[in-house]
Amino acid sequence: MKAILAFVLFAATMCWMMFAPVYKHVLIVRQAVLQQEVDYLLEVGASGTYGYIDADMITASQQRLAEYGLQPDQLKYEVSSTSGEIGTDRTQPLPRGVGLGLRLSYPVEGLFEIDRLIGLTPPPDDMRISARGLKMSEYVP
Repeated sequence: MKAILAFVLFAATMCWMMFAPVYKHVLIVRQAVLQQEVDYLLEVGASGTYGYIDADMITASQQRLAEYGLQPDQLKYEVSSTSGEIGTDRTQPLPRGVGLGLRLSYPVEGLFEIDRLIGLTPPPDDMRISARGLKMSEYVP
């Protein structure tokens, strides 16, 4: 009986040691992709040409992130500004010196479920990884 118990515990630990780094790697890559996309959208949106991040830019972003395997309908974009103005209105771009902020989040999607093998409780199902950034608008009317 002790041998069976030892085998089960050893097998669970070995599975966790083999596969947990893969799942953590997926999480790290997703976080990096989200941060890269936030940086790109802020660079374009806060440029002297735009001064906003509108729905067309967000749709293009969702398509780019879908190429990495993320589900576009699960992505959540939150655009803000330091002055309280709307940062998504192309008819009223943010003037130079006003901060344009973006927060992009995506669900974890059970990437921590394998941690149950070693007795760790995974985070709640509604947990999301996120990336954020703030850049000053360079738009001059």
